[in-house]
Amino acid sequence: MVTIAELVHAQVGDHRTGLMFEDRTWTHDQVARAAAARAALLADLLPAGAAPHVGVLLDNVPEFPMWLEGIAVGGSTLVGINSTRRGAELTRDITHADCSVVVTERAHLPLLEGLDLGLPAERILVVDDPAYEELLAPYADAALPDLDVDAATRLLIVFTSGSTGAPKGVICSQGRLAGAGTALTDQFGFDQDSVNYICMPMFHGNALMANWAPAMRARGAVALRRKFSASGFLDDVRKFDATYFTYVGRAISYLLATPEQPDDADNPLRNGFGTEAGTVDMRRFEARFGAKLTEGYGSSEGGMNVNWRPGTPDRAVGPCPPNAALLDPETGKECPRAVFDAAGRLLNGDEAIGELVNLGRNGFEGYWRNEAANAARSRDGQYWTGDHFYQDADGYLYFAARSDDKLRVDSENLSVATIENILSRFDPVETVIVYGVPDPVSGDQVMAALQLRAGAEFDAEAFAAFLAGQEDLGTKMAPRFVRIAERIPVTATNKVNKVGLRREGFRTAEPVWWQSERGAAYRPFGADDRTALLGVYAAHGRENALDL
Repeated sequence: MVTIAELVHAQVGDHRTGLMFEDRTWTHDQVARAAAARAALLADLLPAGAAPHVGVLLDNVPEFPMWLEGIAVGGSTLVGINSTRRGAELTRDITHADCSVVVTERAHLPLLEGLDLGLPAERILVVDDPAYEELLAPYADAALPDLDVDAATRLLIVFTSGSTGAPKGVICSQGRLAGAGTALTDQFGFDQDSVNYICMPMFHGNALMANWAPAMRARGAVALRRKFSASGFLDDVRKFDATYFTYVGRAISYLLATPEQPDDADNPLRNGFGTEAGTVDMRRFEARFGAKLTEGYGSSEGGMNVNWRPGTPDRAVGPCPPNAALLDPETGKECPRAVFDAAGRLLNGDEAIGELVNLGRNGFEGYWRNEAANAARSRDGQYWTGDHFYQDADGYLYFAARSDDKLRVDSENLSVATIENILSRFDPVETVIVYGVPDPVSGDQVMAALQLRAGAEFDAEAFAAFLAGQEDLGTKMAPRFVRIAERIPVTATNKVNKVGLRREGFRTAEPVWWQSERGAAYRPFGADDRTALLGVYAAHGRENALDL
C-alpha cells in the first residue's frame, strides 16, 4: 500500500507547479525540499522520548502542506488544531493530543496567550515571524529523510466533537490517507493537469482527505485560500485555473447568495465534492456555475461511506452500501423500511429511524487515548456511526439525526454539553437545555431553552453581552433561537424531553428570541418571522426535516 511519505519523495525533481497561494507558486520539487527542511528542524526540536506530535494551528497557508509533508516523511503525526476553539477547550485539545511542538501564525497567537500547554517557548513556532526564518535557514539544503515509514504509521490526529463534550481525536494512518486520495482520484479522474482548490479549513478531514490527498496521489496542483470567501471564490477559481473543490455545510448556499453575473459559468471548474449542500442548492449551483456537485456521507473516522449515485432521490444521500444496515441501538435488530404519506412525510419514524452500522470491514483506526469512544464505535467487529437514518423501499438512505448531544453547524460538530455548561453561567438561568433545530439548507442551528429563576426576566442585550464575554464559547456555539420556558418539559421518567423540544423547535407558543443571522441582535421571533422562515425551508425542500 502506498504511503504519503512515498508520494512526497516522488515530487523531487518535478518542476511543474505544485502549490499556489495568493500571488506565489511553488513547484512540486520546491514543496518537497521545504518538507525536508521542516522534517530536519523537527528532528532537532523534539527532545528524547517526546511524542512526535505536531499541533498545527494555521489557516490554509503554504506552511500547512509543507509541514504536513515534512511530518509525513519524518514518520511523525500532525494534530489539526481547530482555530474556532477557545480557552480551556483549546488547551485540552493540544495537551490531550500530546503535542510536543505547536506551529502557528501571528494571527492565532492571541488564542494561545495564557494557556498552560506545558511547552517551552522554543517549541511554539510562529511561521510569519522573522525568527522562524532564521531558525529554518540552517536546514535549507536538508535531504528528505530515508526512513522506513509504512502504511500503518500514524500521520494524523483530526479532532471531531463527541456527545460528552470532549472532542475525539480521530487517528488516520499514512496508508488510509493515501488510500482516500486513490479512491477519489479514481472517482473523479484526477491527473497531473488537475488543480484542486482548497478553501475549507485544513485542520478538518474534508480538506485533507477529500482534496489534498487526491491532489498528492494524482501529482496535480493545489491552490490554497486562507479562509473560505464566497465573494472571492470565483475569482480564485479563474486565477488558479481550478478544476475541483470540496465543501461542507452551507458553503454552497453562501456561494449562491453572491450577486449573479452573466458569465458565472465561464470558469474551469468541473467537479465539487462535499456534504450537506441540499438538493435545491446543488441544482442551482450546477445550473449557474456549470460544475457538477457530488454529495457523499462519510466521516474522518473512515468507518463508513455512502456515496450519491445517479437515480438517488431528492433529499437522500445515496444507496445503502451492501455491508451496512440500519439497526436499533437498543435491540440491535434491523429497522423496517420507511413509510411516507402522499406529501412525503415520514409516518413510521419511531421504528424506521435507526443507527447506520457497517457490518463488515472498515477503515476505522481508533480515537487517540479514548477507549470508551472506541468501544462505542466498534462493537462485535461492527462500526456504529452514531448517525441515524431511515431507508426507503428502494434502499436509499435519508439522514435523520446525529446522537442527541451533538449538533452540526456549518460543518462543525458541536457538543450540547459544552454549550449548556457555558450558558448555565448566565445569572438569571435556573435550567438550560441546548438542542438542534434543522437549518433551512443543511445541518443544524443551535437552540436553547432557558428556564429562568423566580422573578427573573430575559434581557436580550444582557444575554448577548454575556455571550460575548465567554472566552470558551466557540464562534458557532451561540444559540440562534432562545426559548423562554416556563418549565423545561420532561418525560414520564423525569428525563428532559429533548425529542419534544427539537420537534417543536421555534414553533412553540412560548416566547422565542432569535438572531436573524449570526452576530445580529436578539429580537422577538414573531408570527411573521415564523411564516417567512418556513418559506425558506420550503424553498430548499427541508420542511419535512422540522417534523423528524
